[in-house]
Amino acid sequence: MRGSIIAGAVGDALGAAVEFQTIEEIRKAHGPAGVTGPLPAYGQEFAITDDTQMLLFTAEGLIRCLVRFRNKGIGPDHITLLDCAYRRWLHTQGEEPPGWDELTDSGWLHHEPGMHSVRAPGHTCLSAVRDSRVGKVGEPLNDSKGCGTVMRIAPVGLLEPYIASENRFEMAADIAALTHGHPTGQIAAGALAVIISRICLGWGLRDSIDYAIEDIRKRDSARETVEAIEAALSLFRSGREPGPDVVEELGGGWVAEEALAIALYCSLVSRDVRSGLLLAVNHSGDSDSTGAITGNILGALHGAAAVPQEWVALLDQRETVEMIATDWVTAFIHGTGSNDTEQEVFASAYPGW
Repeated sequence: MRGSIIAGAVGDALGAAVEFQTIEEIRKAHGPAGVTGPLPAYGQEFAITDDTQMLLFTAEGLIRCLVRFRNKGIGPDHITLLDCAYRRWLHTQGEEPPGWDELTDSGWLHHEPGMHSVRAPGHTCLSAVRDSRVGKVGEPLNDSKGCGTVMRIAPVGLLEPYIASENRFEMAADIAALTHGHPTGQIAAGALAVIISRICLGWGLRDSIDYAIEDIRKRDSARETVEAIEAALSLFRSGREPGPDVVEELGGGWVAEEALAIALYCSLVSRDVRSGLLLAVNHSGDSDSTGAITGNILGALHGAAAVPQEWVALLDQRETVEMIATDWVTAFIHGTGSNDTEQEVFASAYPGW
């Protein structure tokens, strides 16, 4: 669980400096190997982007769901609590979200000064969260299938054992639909959540992917996502030498199914977390998002200790990322406190109303 969150942030930061560059531009600036380690971006040594910001708010919202259930006996209302979480994220982007009140303005995460940085947030996410309506599956706010659905959804896959595996896909699709109305964006998000949930149960990556394909194949509008995953598997089986030219055969990663396919391919061919993340960011596409998703997968597979620690040490907002990762484990593995005082402190940090 910690590995998935931390490695995702590291992958995001690796790609931040080259997100809008072609591989030719990357090589011209950084040499034939392209990105080989941390680079400055947004005035920071090793900056996270909106991808990690939104993943942290996704995790925060899901922790609040658990606190609400434990403290008040109210079942998970993930749509409402995640909608409010993304409003808090919008507030960090310097905007006044709709329905802002003392309940929404609570908890610790959005009061962290370092979170109040604008890091090329996706236009679809911004416009959707600005809307007073709540996007739902079947009631879309737009027709976007951008990768913003997938790059923030890994925490849904980390919910073992609190959410039954058969409900994991639906929860991810619901959360994706808050901002992105196209079914492919929602299905790709659900597929990643299912894959990560299988990994958390001890499955290997190939078996987890096969399970997810069979899960989503029976769903309406799944064709684009299934074809993208199968293309990643086909490239993996081809045995070709991994590199930017091979990665780019799967697309640029700007849309959800392409970002998922690139992350799966990079994870499948990786020797370790380091090599997988570098492959995921060295291409002419959405490098930070594909790096983040690859990190979510490889971090879940190998754990936090397998992430290059010299990279983690440089990570922008490291303390915030690690705090969310630690609090996630506290909430879903150890409980929210051994006594009333500890539980009250935790509930104050993650109020479930």
